[in-house]
Amino acid sequence: MRTASIDNRNFLLRRLHSLFGLLPVGGFLIFHLWENSQSRFGQIHYNEQVVGWLQSLNYLTLMEIFVIALPLLFHAGYGLVIIHGAESNWYRYPWLHNRFYWLQRISGIGILLFLVLHVGWTRIWGIWQPEIKADLFSHMQLLLGNPITFLLYLTGLLLAVFHLCNGLWTMAISWGLTTSVNAQRYWFYFCMLLALTLSTMGVHGMLGFIA
Repeated sequence: MRTASIDNRNFLLRRLHSLFGLLPVGGFLIFHLWENSQSRFGQIHYNEQVVGWLQSLNYLTLMEIFVIALPLLFHAGYGLVIIHGAESNWYRYPWLHNRFYWLQRISGIGILLFLVLHVGWTRIWGIWQPEIKADLFSHMQLLLGNPITFLLYLTGLLLAVFHLCNGLWTMAISWGLTTSVNAQRYWFYFCMLLALTLSTMGVHGMLGFIA
């Protein structure tokens, strides 16, 4: 019988999976939501002070690859492995956190699909049309001005925030940080408050492009 120890490869992979989901990927999500919230200050501020500042950073491409892309690919890839090996007990245990467990897996798949669209509409499209990179504000304004695209972005935003905050709650349990019922309850309240805060900031940023 396998035990959860450092000699267990699956144990280590799960720890790396949760760690990468929190620090590089989750941290970038929070930064990205804050970054887009600057849209409320207008086109010039967003293009010059936000996008322009990021594009002027040294080793930006290397940071995007090693700090964002590779940890994200590992987190997503191993997440798919977890989904493949999981057994459905949605109807057997109708508890809130059992529902959240499966919503965590479903949201992960939804986020992957959304990221393909988002990266394609921004980074990849910008390779063929350099004016997108020069004026990302107007490009996002055009995208989000379409009700269907706005709904897709809103769905992707909410899925990503839920995935991060629910992941924070479960990570605290699996890492032995919240061992009592009260600690888990209060940490759950904090994670849901964080989800509400990040969702509000994200929606505010989206509306800033089209207001």
